[in-house]
Amino acid sequence: MSAPKFSNHGCRLNMYETEAMKELAEQAGLTNAVIVNTCAVTAEAVRKARQDIRKLRRENPDARLIVTGCAAQTEPATFTAMDEVDAVIGNTEKMQGDTWQGLAADFIGDSEAVQVNDIMSVTETAGHLIDGFGTRSRAYVQVQNGCDHRCTFCIIPYGRGNSRSVPAGVVVDQIKRLVDKGYNEVVLTGVDMTSWGGDLPSAPKLGDLVMRILRLVPDLPRLRISSIDSIEVDENLMQAIATEPRLMPHLHLSLQHGDDMILKRMKRRHLRDDAIRFAEDAKKLRPDMTFGADIIAGFPTETEAMFANSLALVKDCDLTWLHVFPYSPRPGTPAARMPQVNGKAIKARAATLRAAGQMQVAAHLQSQIGRTHQVLMENAHMGRTEQFTEVTFEVPQTEGQIVSTQIVGVDGTQLRA
Repeated sequence: MSAPKFSNHGCRLNMYETEAMKELAEQAGLTNAVIVNTCAVTAEAVRKARQDIRKLRRENPDARLIVTGCAAQTEPATFTAMDEVDAVIGNTEKMQGDTWQGLAADFIGDSEAVQVNDIMSVTETAGHLIDGFGTRSRAYVQVQNGCDHRCTFCIIPYGRGNSRSVPAGVVVDQIKRLVDKGYNEVVLTGVDMTSWGGDLPSAPKLGDLVMRILRLVPDLPRLRISSIDSIEVDENLMQAIATEPRLMPHLHLSLQHGDDMILKRMKRRHLRDDAIRFAEDAKKLRPDMTFGADIIAGFPTETEAMFANSLALVKDCDLTWLHVFPYSPRPGTPAARMPQVNGKAIKARAATLRAAGQMQVAAHLQSQIGRTHQVLMENAHMGRTEQFTEVTFEVPQTEGQIVSTQIVGVDGTQLRA
């Protein structure tokens, strides 16, 4: 019998959980199955999941097809109604061994076919599901899941539930194991990273976790943080940015927009000046800091003047790595009921933002020529700087090692060593 096949959609956390599901399915003895881990961040993501399911069914006519992930959690009826689908599993259930034991049975009965419970009732998140997901050079550690906020464009809290934190001791122990296995970089990941600790005793902050990791795992060369909400950054995290060279100078900011009225309609917790102030403060503490950011183009009611504020934010915050999202209405969210922007305007504004981002990347790359970087090798000929910039090498290097090198040129969107 063949081993199960997995198809992953969406974020880094989904990728992490797909790796964990592979282990759970193997332990349960599941065979001849196809598992689709869906994303629900946009209506387009759900459409692509459905398209993938139909394709996988055609390619695997005799396999059992199981759908899970955020789209399965938020709209299980959509997937239950698909003839191609044999079972629909929620985000909590997919991380439980018992679920996979049931799916490994020869027959999926009605009670097993749809297992999607109330995600809002979940109060804990699993710690240390797997050790070592990622490349041989970089590992990802889930420290948090869920989100307590209710941005008007976002369906994710209904797919992930409320914020739950992995205790610091569990995180530290996992990172120690990863360092012992030879990993030189660990990335902390979650849905709403800066809410970490709010549900733990004494309500520690993300900065407390970062400082604790760096103190208790002295052999860890590099620590990264995935996407953060800048308005929730605490004093200890700023202290770590200022004083800890092992904390990498690259932060991905969940900004979403640069106009105060749109930010209020999104129900974001920051204003334009808050974002600019944070970027300025972080740069003062760490002059080599670079920023990535999520920005939505064409949010409902966005005028040309409002968009201009968003575009200006790219320079005002000195953003380098942009993730631009053309707005598309997500059924079930308040923003879907607001006055929508014309589709052509959305597309044009997204293109303008991307062009601004490309100019920022080009300027960043040019500024690195002649500088020496510590590059973590992802394969024999490519690695990344502390700021997550790609560097190419003509002479093969050892994957997973940190190489000190001088930057001599630029090739497209990569530096050349």
